[in-house]
Amino acid sequence: MADAETTPDTSYDVVIIGGGPGGYNAAIRAGQLGLKVACVEKRKTLGGTCLNVGCIPSKALLHTSEMFSAAGKDFAGLGIKVTPELDLPQMHKQKDDSVGQLTKGIEFLFKKNKAEWIKGAGVIVSPTQVKVTGEDGAERMLTTRNVVIATGSEPTRIPGVEVDQKRIVDSTGALTLSPVPKKLVVIGAGIIGLELGSVWRRLGAEVEVVEFLDRIIPGADAEVATTFQRSLTKQGFKFRLSTKVTGAKAAKDGVVLTVEPVAGGPAEAITADVVLVAVGRRPFTEGVGLEAAGVKTDKRGFIETDHYKTSVPGIWAIGDVTTGPMLAHKAEDEAVACMEIIAGKAGHVNYDIIPGVIYTSPEVAWVGKTEEELKAAGVAYKVGKFPFTANSRAKVNHEAEGFVKVLADAKTDRVLGVHMIGPTVSEMVGEYCVAMEFSAASEDVARTCHPHPTKSEALRQAAMGVEGWTMQA
Repeated sequence: MADAETTPDTSYDVVIIGGGPGGYNAAIRAGQLGLKVACVEKRKTLGGTCLNVGCIPSKALLHTSEMFSAAGKDFAGLGIKVTPELDLPQMHKQKDDSVGQLTKGIEFLFKKNKAEWIKGAGVIVSPTQVKVTGEDGAERMLTTRNVVIATGSEPTRIPGVEVDQKRIVDSTGALTLSPVPKKLVVIGAGIIGLELGSVWRRLGAEVEVVEFLDRIIPGADAEVATTFQRSLTKQGFKFRLSTKVTGAKAAKDGVVLTVEPVAGGPAEAITADVVLVAVGRRPFTEGVGLEAAGVKTDKRGFIETDHYKTSVPGIWAIGDVTTGPMLAHKAEDEAVACMEIIAGKAGHVNYDIIPGVIYTSPEVAWVGKTEEELKAAGVAYKVGKFPFTANSRAKVNHEAEGFVKVLADAKTDRVLGVHMIGPTVSEMVGEYCVAMEFSAASEDVARTCHPHPTKSEALRQAAMGVEGWTMQA
């Protein structure tokens, strides 16, 4: 409850710190549930890292760079003769224009659902108070019944490699490079590094990836990862696996990167025009007031939660600052569930059905368990697999690279995991998310009619394969 000195415009049911996918979805849902809500965000626009300098602008560049590459390499085989010319400033402009339109869309939804955006940096003073400092230094105290921490994450740094956003960049700097670097070295073979590496490879850069582990996209299905690496190698990527970076020295005309084998051995120097550091992300909680408020974190800095409740009653946390996959859609689901719990409803997130996607070409998508995880857990399973080379639509579109693999329980036939690499699989993995949410068996998908000819038939054919009755085109 607000005290007698608190003015009505500073007293809320919920104050959210952070305006990214977790924060803005929480604010909108809170407004829909009739809660008086304020979202504190220090950026000049809502949307957080994802919309402003992450998921959305990177997908804009992935799309346009893929079109540029296709025009130069693939159109002639389809009977279309063109000679594409790169206009990098326009490519960046259309990316920025799209981001601007989307951020305005979030502002509209705030107004529509009576969610207040308070511009400034928020600090937790107590479980019922948040201090906001604006750009001009003016301070404002908000009183609230609930505080939700949704401050997201930031790129992880490497000792000895100082990011200057010019020669040595993180994911933010990699979105605005100009001109196209002659050589780009990517440190880290995860999703972010491979997506951004794909952008600049298509636009003409030589791309070399340095990865500490002995494989790319750790955590993904091993068979998919192997197929994916083979595809990227054909596209011109070079990989140095089981290699660690020990230092980097930037100069006016490039970077000298020092690397050595993880197992031990002589150091080696790699020169590049630009180095992209993409070794993961870490929770962003600096300056939020966690320690003063008594909010507990684990050894890696993630906020400990139980159904989004932190160790302090009245303080909640969602999204990248908590454990689990650092994905916008995971944060969005947690935002809705958290607000519903605060409103007295039964909010819930099924963490077994959070899909992952890599928006390269071919795309990679998955949901559920990998074969490696099932084997480690001693679960007996069956495999159904279908290649896009046997899919009519993929074949005539000259997009026949990759496959769909379905993993089903050997006894119950329940779908346990699905792993795909191929054309537009990011748009198709949702079908299996719905199926798994309803505890579907592979037979349920196998006996569901799909339109012909479509690439989505590969989903059905892979399910048919679990019981050995795949019908190839």
